[in-house]
Amino acid sequence: MPKLTEEYEELRKTVEAFARDVVAPVIGDLYEREQFPYDIVRQMGAMGLFGLPIPEEYGGMGGDYFALCLALEELARVDSSVSITVEAAVSLGAMPIYRFGTPEQRAEWLPRLTSGEMLGAFGLTEPGGGSDVPGGMRTTAVLDGDEWVINGTKAFITNSGTDITGVIGVAAITGERPGGKKEISTILVPSGTPGLTVSKKYSKVGWNCSDTRELSFDGCRVPAGNLLGGRGRGYAQFLQTLDEGRVAIAALSTGLAQGCVDESLRYVRERRAFGHPIGHYQAIQFKIADMEVRTHTARLAYYHAAEKMLAGESFKKEAAIAKLVAGDAAMDNARDATQIFGGYGFMNEYPVGRFYRDAKILEIGEGTSEVQRMLIAREMGLSGL
Repeated sequence: MPKLTEEYEELRKTVEAFARDVVAPVIGDLYEREQFPYDIVRQMGAMGLFGLPIPEEYGGMGGDYFALCLALEELARVDSSVSITVEAAVSLGAMPIYRFGTPEQRAEWLPRLTSGEMLGAFGLTEPGGGSDVPGGMRTTAVLDGDEWVINGTKAFITNSGTDITGVIGVAAITGERPGGKKEISTILVPSGTPGLTVSKKYSKVGWNCSDTRELSFDGCRVPAGNLLGGRGRGYAQFLQTLDEGRVAIAALSTGLAQGCVDESLRYVRERRAFGHPIGHYQAIQFKIADMEVRTHTARLAYYHAAEKMLAGESFKKEAAIAKLVAGDAAMDNARDATQIFGGYGFMNEYPVGRFYRDAKILEIGEGTSEVQRMLIAREMGLSGL
């Protein structure tokens, strides 16, 4: 395992302590009631977690994307709802504005996004789209004078309907390219804009403390200056955003996998059967050993992808590998941890019950496992055979 620098290790320990001392005592009750953790978000904002990879001139911490990944891993060791709230707010909300925004857009939005005072969201997925994002896109934006008029629907959008949601980047068809392909652009839509309707929260299997909703746009008008990046650059922007986001989701998945190991190690020392702690038995030992192997491998994978990203090298394949390996590790570890806990693993009062419910989406969100395999094969030159 690569040794973390003193600065990275200090950040990791700080977030670890916060997750243990602040998140863990209250998250089970919030999860059961499906309540968004506003107080936790406020405290994470005060810590600077929402601004980790953003320069100080915009209110950020001046760190990098790997620092964000370390924080996401430590949060997910305790709860993935909290971790995905940060991941989506930073990777999908703030980072596109930082990467592609004008100086005016950065000045307007980033200070509030990096402080956690406001959350950002990214409206990409549509009800009939799934993995075929451009093919399934139906949302349109037409320039009418000095305003964009947006019509369409977005599905499964994280952070889109909280009391502190401030801006949503919306991918929309803004024209047609030569050859008939869709011209896709990203447009910033402030919360509360007339014509934007935010649905009630989805009833979800997991991530019950995170905010996920459907959005509808009916003649929704925003200024022409709300175009993010160049017209027709939305698809390229979203591909870059997802490559980075996959490294972040891999970190979150690694955290969940590690949380399964942590909880299982505690439990097998306390739970006794047939005269011994159950950790005495080789069947349990082997199961936990396999869980540790998966977690270690997942961490190495996302560390490597982050290293290439920060070095400015191509990391598309490594991001896909990390997302695939870590998502599998989270799902497999959650299943094994639940088995180790037996009947108690099926109870929501125990963290592994939450872990099991939260793990499955990690094989789906920000690119399914099948899409990751497709990307890896493509990067290996196999798609044109």
